[in-house]
Order: sequence, then structure tokens, then C-alpha cells
Amino acid sequence: MASTNASVVFSGSKAVTSHEEEHPVKAFGWAARDNSGHLSPFNFSRRSTGEEDVRLKVLYCGICHTDLHNSKNEWGSASYPLVPGHEVVGTVTEVGSKVKKFKVGDKVGVGCLVGACHSCDDCSHDLENYCPKLILTYGSLYHDGTMTYGGYSDTMVANERYVIRIPDNMPLDKGAPLLCAGITVYSPLKYYGLDEPGMHIGIVGLGGLGHIAVKFAKAFGCKVTVISTSPAKKKEAIEHLGADMFLVSRDEQQMQGAMGTMDGIIDTVSAIHPLLPLIGLLKSQGKLVMLGAPDRPLELPVFPLILGRKTVGGSLTGGLKETQEMIDFAAKHDIKSDIEVISMDYINTAMERLAKGDVRYRFVIDIGNTLAASNP
Repeated sequence: MASTNASVVFSGSKAVTSHEEEHPVKAFGWAARDNSGHLSPFNFSRRSTGEEDVRLKVLYCGICHTDLHNSKNEWGSASYPLVPGHEVVGTVTEVGSKVKKFKVGDKVGVGCLVGACHSCDDCSHDLENYCPKLILTYGSLYHDGTMTYGGYSDTMVANERYVIRIPDNMPLDKGAPLLCAGITVYSPLKYYGLDEPGMHIGIVGLGGLGHIAVKFAKAFGCKVTVISTSPAKKKEAIEHLGADMFLVSRDEQQMQGAMGTMDGIIDTVSAIHPLLPLIGLLKSQGKLVMLGAPDRPLELPVFPLILGRKTVGGSLTGGLKETQEMIDFAAKHDIKSDIEVISMDYINTAMERLAKGDVRYRFVIDIGNTLAASNP
């Protein structure tokens, strides 16, 4: 395998520019090279700052479970070398001549996407996240045909349309996960009308998504019940996160006692699990919204849906306008992610712990203070 630091590698008789020489601006990060998922130091390059681009110094980057899946190619779509990270925050270091919304020194973030077609129906309705030509922050081909690299790196550049302003009172480290986890739960609560004061909302799973969902639902004025397989999480859910009730999903008596009491349920669990008990918790016309992505199809019982005119839906992150709305709302209501800050060289251990669910509730890499020290 050719060195990633070489300026040119050869494929047959054809010279191919290396990752380090592909663009004018030098960059450094950590990348996975194969489906072992192991990440290690990686020299590469970023494009020059275009007229509508914003360049930022990355200070923090959250670790999403998606990063683990992609690093190991568990969804079969990874392209190596892969620099993960789509919960990216930092400060602006350069702006293009046509940039209007940002200036050098601003606190900003980049979430799950960095490009779209801007001409389809979804894009015209500020739903770039559903664009058929969506360009993800890492592991996608950009408009110029080069691969996108994520936030496990010292610098990023993005079109200003895809840059989010971070409010002054939002800490960058605790705000970083909101750019994925935050918008992923905020968007369905709003879209499915589960944000009305007095509604009873169930949150399935108390992890990176679930703990933020509890905070948003409470900020909307809803009554919140956490639904979990683990009784040990009850104290945390109620005393720390402010949930009103707690249900152990394996306790048939508890579940039976809550039948028909909830207006909506946000299901954040990615493991295979039965939907029938959750549908039973819904009132007539209640809504079960799926955010987790199990690796096999779930069984969906139809009769309980018909008999109660109930809905099962899904949701995927959010558009840029809604993401800005979300983080402004979070700042106003003091909603922050509960995090464990780590150094860059701890990343592989963090990934192992994430696979076991051993994090409360989101790892965030201190890029600004620890990435440079890892650069050989």
C-alpha cells in the first residue's frame, strides 16, 4: 500500500495525485484505512476558500454512532481512507468574498451535510437532508469529484449555506453533538406535532439521542416518559434529565399500566426490538417515530395501527434552516448535550466503548488542544 504522505502514487501506468496534494490547503486528521475501523494519523488536503466558502479551525468534534458504523463499513458504503466526524464546531479563520453571514472569529459548526442540488423540491423547502443528491460531510463525492472528509481534523471548509452559527451562550464542546443528535430529535418532534405543551411523549432509549430528546420535549412543555430495558437508568432519567416517568419495557405490568396514554413516541433504539408494545402505549391517532436504524427489518403489526388510526413514521436529521432554529432554541432553553471530552489519541478506545454503550452520553474530541500533539 502506497504511503499517504507521498505526493504521487501510481496505479498501473497512470499517476494519481495523493490525498495530501489533491488540494492546496494542508490538513491533518485521523482516518480509518480499512474495515477494521482503526483510526490513525492522516495527512491530507482541503480545497481553497471559494467565494461562498467559510473556513474554520476545528476545536471540538462529537462522535456519533454513525462514525463507528462507517469506519467499520458496517453499512457497506465506506470509502477509505475515511475521516469521520459530522458534529464539528470551531471558529472562522477565513471567509470568501461573497460570504454574508459570517466573519473571521465567529463561533460556527458543520453538521451532517455539506452539499445538495439546490434545485429539487426538497431543497426548495429547506429540506436539503432529503435531497437525492445530498453530499454528506464525510465519505461522499463533492461537486468537484473529490472525497469529503469530516471533523476529526484540524480544519474544515464548507459553503456558507451549510455552516451553522453557534450562539454565544452555547459552549462549543457541549453544543457539538446538537448538530447531529440535537437536530435528529428536534426535527421529528416539530414535524409530527409532538411539541405541544401538555402532550405525553415517550422516549425509547436513553443514549446520545434519547437524553437530548428528553430535554427538548420538556422544553416544549410536554410530559415525558423514558422507556428503557434498564431499570438502573430510572434515577438518571428522572432526577438528572427531568423526565416525569420511567417504564421498564421488559416489565409487562408496567407497560400494561401505561397502555393508551401517550400522544407520541420517539424511538431512538437501533437494536432489533418489538414494536407492538410501543404501539400499545399510544393513544388513538398517536404517532411512533423511528430514529434508530436496525440492521434487519422490524416486524410491524398492522391491526393495532388500523384499530387506533395510529402512525409509524421516520425522520433523518434536518435541513439547514431548521438546524439553526434548533440550536438557537437550545441556547435559549439551556439545552446542552451531556458529554465526556476525550483526547484525539483516545479515539480507538472511545470507539470500543461506544460499541458497548459505555458513554454518558456523547464522546466529544478536544480537537483544538490534542490533535496537533498527535501529528508526527
